This record gives sequence, C-alpha cells and structure tokens, in this order.
Amino acid sequence: MKTLAIVVPCYNEEETIPPFLEACQAVERQMANQLIFNYYFVNDGSKDRTLDVLRQVSKQFENVHYLSFSRNFGKEAAILAGMKHAKGDLVTLIDADLQQRPEIVREMVQILDEHPEYDCVAAFQKERNEGRGLSFFKREFYRLINQMSEVEFVNGASDFRTCRRKMVDAILSMPEYHRFSKGIFSWVGFDTYYIPYVAEERHAGKTKWSFWKLFKYAVEGIIGYSTAPLKIATVLGSFTSLLAVIYFIVVVLQRLICGVDVPGYATIVALILLIGGIQLLILGIMGEYIARMYIQGKQRPIFIEKDVLTNEDEV
Repeated sequence: MKTLAIVVPCYNEEETIPPFLEACQAVERQMANQLIFNYYFVNDGSKDRTLDVLRQVSKQFENVHYLSFSRNFGKEAAILAGMKHAKGDLVTLIDADLQQRPEIVREMVQILDEHPEYDCVAAFQKERNEGRGLSFFKREFYRLINQMSEVEFVNGASDFRTCRRKMVDAILSMPEYHRFSKGIFSWVGFDTYYIPYVAEERHAGKTKWSFWKLFKYAVEGIIGYSTAPLKIATVLGSFTSLLAVIYFIVVVLQRLICGVDVPGYATIVALILLIGGIQLLILGIMGEYIARMYIQGKQRPIFIEKDVLTNEDEV
C-alpha cells in the first residue's frame, strides 16, 4: 500500500494543531484502504507551546512525527526540512491553520491515481478573502514576475499541493539558501494539475504575513528567478549617461553660439541628486544579487534541528 506523508510547517500554532490533526484523521479514516498516512510537523522556533503540543500528540499517535528548529528560520526552511524527513510515495504540503482544508487532499490523491501523467496536484486560491489593495498587489506581482522570469508562476498558486516522490527528490536536489518555493516548484518542471480552493478563516491565532513580509517575499522571488532587474539597471545607467552627454553638448553650444551662461547652482544640484539617486538605485540592485552570492558562498545550513522525534525509528 502506498504511503502519504503530510508535511506541516508550524509557527505559534498551539491552538490549531489538535483540530487540524482531527480533521486530517477524519480524511485518513476515509482513505484507510488506499493509503498509509504519516504526519511530519515542523516547529519553526515557535514562542508558544507548539512544541509541547507536538510532543503530546506524537505520544498519542504513532504516525505523528515532529522536528523542532533551534530558532525561527522561516517557512521555506520548514518546508525543506519536512520534505527531507518525509517518507512516502506521495508528499503533501499543507498549513496547520485550517485555511487549507484537509478534505482537499483526498481530491488531490484521487487525481494523481486517475491521471498517472501528472506529477503534482496544486491548489490555487480562486477567491481571495482579503482587501482589494492586497489583492491588487498580488495580482500585479504575478503579472510582473511572469514577464521577467523564464518559468511560469500561476496566479494564486499556494504551497498547498501533493507531489509524487520523484518531484520531491528533484526539489530536495536544489541546495540554494534563499528559497522561494513557488519558484522552485515551477523551475523543477514536472506536470502539475491545478485545482481551485477557497481559503477558510483561520481556526485560531493571527496570520504571520504582513504587507511588508509579503513585499520582501515578492522581491525574493523576482531576484531569485530573474535577472531582469540587472538588465533594467544597465538600460537605466546607459540612458542616464546618454542624457548627460546630450545636456553637455547643449550647454556648450549655448555658450559658443548664443553666449548664454551655463545654468547655475540650482540646476547643478538637481542634476547631481538625479544622477546620484539613479546610481544608488543601480548599486542597490547589484548589491542584492551580490549579497545572495556571498551568503550562498558561506554555505551556512538552511536550518538547524534542535529536537527530532520520528516514531518510525522506534518501531
């Protein structure tokens, strides 16, 4: 019988883990004749009692495993760690807040069983329960990154998906430090089938994503999967240099032909600020890419495990 590994990143989810596990076990009972379920919870340096709750449920259920980081390394690191530990023919990524309903996993598995040509079934948000401003920025981000990147990003696609083992192995083969899961899923290829879902309200707690965190995550994706910003910087620098040459020629001609004095202090200050600002922008873009090369070159671990319990080793 095939095995399904469910990977669940957790950060301050002490209130949501029990109801989430209960909802998953209801699906597990319905699919008992099809799949063997295993759960891999990743505690991403939570500051509440998430780790205590994971220890408790792992004692109650043999197929519940957990690992805990030494500090908060971020959701991307938690996804990677969970996938490394997950043992199964199929691997599902899902959040613990019950915004992504476990019942959809059954539909994902069914599609993979009926369509062997697909390697992954991913869910995307058909309707967003969020403000118009945030929806606009997300929509524009996908439009922008699809124009810049060589790989395709599906608007509204989430980490919520079920993958075959060969796709998981391909994802694990990518050692990059700055991880952008949506880009990684697209870059490795494989045939993916997308199904719509409506994100529910959080069962408890507050969302960890602010607008600023989403903005930084978007920048991470653009820089990680496109060199377009560098090309824009090159074009901008060339255009500024051309304007400077043209302006210099105009000033000289005005002085020689018309006898007009060179514009004074205000014009010079404005030009210096304009050119200086453009230079700083170009240096900032270059610095982002160089910083990623520097950090990648140090070869620091993407995460550090402080506590690991896999009941598989005890059986």
